[in-house]
Amino acid sequence: MSLSSAARAQSLLCAGIRRLLLIQQRSRGVSYKAVVFEESGVLLPAPHRTATDWEARSCIPAGTVQRAALSGGESSLSLQYSRGELTAVEFLQELGQQCFEIANVRVPVHSFLWDLIREEMRKQLPTMAEAAQCIRAEGLQTALLSHGLCPGQRLLSLEQQHFDVVDDPAAALKELEAHLGFPLQGFVPYTRSVRPGMGIPKDRLQKYLEDVLGAHPTAPLELRQFESTRSYLVKFGGRLLVLKKEEEPPSGSSGLSVSREYRVLKALAEAGVPVPPVLALCEDRSILGSAFLLLEHRAGHIHRTLSLPAVPPPRRRSWYGAMANVLARIHSLEPGAAELQELGEHGNYIQQQFETWTKQYRAVETHTIPAMERLIQWLPLHFPESQKTTLVHGDFRMGHLVFHPDRPEVLAVLGWKFATLGDPLCDVANNCVSFFLPAPSGARRGLRSCDLGQLGIPTAEEYSQMYCGHRGVQHPENWNFYLAFAFFRRAVMLQGRHRGALAGRPAPGDSSPKDAEFVADLAWDFAVKEGFRVFESLSPTKLLLRHSSTWAGQGPLLGRSFSTWARPGAAPVPRAPLGTAPSSLGGMAQGLCCKMGTQRGFLSSHSRGTACPLPELQAQSARTKAVAAQAMDQGTKVPGAKPLHRADPSPALPLDLSPTCG
Repeated sequence: MSLSSAARAQSLLCAGIRRLLLIQQRSRGVSYKAVVFEESGVLLPAPHRTATDWEARSCIPAGTVQRAALSGGESSLSLQYSRGELTAVEFLQELGQQCFEIANVRVPVHSFLWDLIREEMRKQLPTMAEAAQCIRAEGLQTALLSHGLCPGQRLLSLEQQHFDVVDDPAAALKELEAHLGFPLQGFVPYTRSVRPGMGIPKDRLQKYLEDVLGAHPTAPLELRQFESTRSYLVKFGGRLLVLKKEEEPPSGSSGLSVSREYRVLKALAEAGVPVPPVLALCEDRSILGSAFLLLEHRAGHIHRTLSLPAVPPPRRRSWYGAMANVLARIHSLEPGAAELQELGEHGNYIQQQFETWTKQYRAVETHTIPAMERLIQWLPLHFPESQKTTLVHGDFRMGHLVFHPDRPEVLAVLGWKFATLGDPLCDVANNCVSFFLPAPSGARRGLRSCDLGQLGIPTAEEYSQMYCGHRGVQHPENWNFYLAFAFFRRAVMLQGRHRGALAGRPAPGDSSPKDAEFVADLAWDFAVKEGFRVFESLSPTKLLLRHSSTWAGQGPLLGRSFSTWARPGAAPVPRAPLGTAPSSLGGMAQGLCCKMGTQRGFLSSHSRGTACPLPELQAQSARTKAVAAQAMDQGTKVPGAKPLHRADPSPALPLDLSPTCG
């Protein structure tokens, strides 16, 4: 119940009470000026009782509505709606989706809301109405706040004489603006007042803008800050501008250069890619203390929720099609023609990315994640034999696109700080990651548990096919490799957030160690699928020769030297029995074991650095036996003649998938 103390009451009353000389009362050492009654929570019964009855009548699992509305803490749907971050329509759509994910059945939340309004929201609680009379009798003021769930009409037939003030939005805004000291109209989404200690000198910026833009507005310059701490919204006369300051790099590293971003955006704009118009680059640090980039603000709608609650379901597929189309346009640019050659080297993008992310993972590692160890060995053995090189965005996702408010048209692509030259399929795979993540997952909501058909959203496969159609290319055979690599990258990011939180550097979307483990397991699932595909495509001859070439050797990996398979004559390796029989494996793994005719197909889990033996490879089919005999007659060394041993295994590595799941 919203019985507000002086501090809260004063701020709330600004919105609903014209300048009133309130009588202060003393109670238990606390000064009270007024009591604010919140219509939906105090004078009206809380909706949970209605939800319980409605769930029972509708055969919905008990507690579904309450869990859906309240789960997520500060990011719960209930609080997002109360803070104005969701419209009523978005709230209901999100509530329905959350209920579906919890109960695994479609929940008609509109029916629940109607029951709530019709049956409960028109009932006063006599106790609270009487309390309002008692409070006024003691000389305190009373005010009534409404959430306005039904625009244009009140939820209650209240005896308004019980209240000194019933909220008036127009008067509320003026009063609240005067008290808070900043405007409450003309809001630009995803901005806030400038954080303490992050202000910039307005007078110097004003003079710079006047010189560069040739305008001299009479209204004072206004500043707000985006979620990114280095980006500001600048209201200069009748124009909205975006100012991006150069980041201050940590000690011993180089920061992201706004001059580089300026050149990239300039080239992209000239090539026809939808980006915010670039106005100026200032490298004179005497103005704001660092170099900065000036852009025109591109108004539109940024969809932060992948289910697109603001878009009608029949049209959502078109929004995803527009996203795939603009990504294909980016990848279709000729780096030379767009003067983007300086962004990176040609041909070794995945190798460089793998080394960078593996190094980062080792730097933030807090415990052994078995799937990550397997991936660190598997990925470099399965890099694509050929990689196309195009411009890649590096962080392409729905939340970095500014859409037209009413149609599926991308007005601007944001977030170019990781842009480089590389393999375009990495961009596509990173863009598809959220299809496989649960909701919520770290800082970003996923679509894993969603009924995509009901939502009108394509599947990951359909979306990637959309992209290929726009580019006029075939869907890649090794698509699962790219997904495995994308999830490996995401697991490193989640592990970094977890390490930061442990070190006292919390960030939005802090993750637990389980998040990185879950995503690493997803990556390994795709690695196994890719292994199965390649194994199917290999002839027995290639399979045997690939076994011989893949596993016989030693090699360093990013400063962590390890031996793959021990050579004949090497020091004996302690033997340990394999603890996993094919019958205990999942369907995919059992299928692989059957295809390869192995009696024991997977290594049991061992911590990193513990040795365990590799069983003999057994060629069960007549064709494989014949090939093996022929290879031996020709003097070819075929693995399987003697037990082989590993010096530094990763747990649960599928042994007989050496060409694909090394």
